[in-house]
Amino acid sequence: MRSLRSSTAFDLFDRLEQQLSQQLQTAERVPAAEVHESAEAYAVVLELPGVDRDAIEVKATDRTLLISAERRHRAQLSDPAVAEASPAAPAPLLSEFRYGTWSRSFRFAQPIERERLQAVYRDGLLTVTLPKANTVSSVTVQVQG
Repeated sequence: MRSLRSSTAFDLFDRLEQQLSQQLQTAERVPAAEVHESAEAYAVVLELPGVDRDAIEVKATDRTLLISAERRHRAQLSDPAVAEASPAAPAPLLSEFRYGTWSRSFRFAQPIERERLQAVYRDGLLTVTLPKANTVSSVTVQVQG
């Protein structure tokens, strides 16, 4: 049974604005990515401006790459050099920066060699190179019966 409730057009606009705002905030936390493929390897490039290198984690399985990171607020950074460069600044009047944690995963059609995985973070871009596996293992099973 559906219950009816009285609402105005303004209530509908408020709910719509809240839903759109939540979707935009979620979408903006996930960094933009490019995935490239060559005959020898896959390459994944992510935009991570303002993320500390130590806050990035890269993991891989046979066919999947998982990248997670955290963008911390300046007050959360423990680096004394950063603290000295921006001494106890007052809270901003407006902040459109996004802070927090996120993760992204990528699944590849061909197996990758996890031992040869390389990740380089420079100028706000994380580039992960995933060499394709040259050997494919197979198993022969004896049929019983």
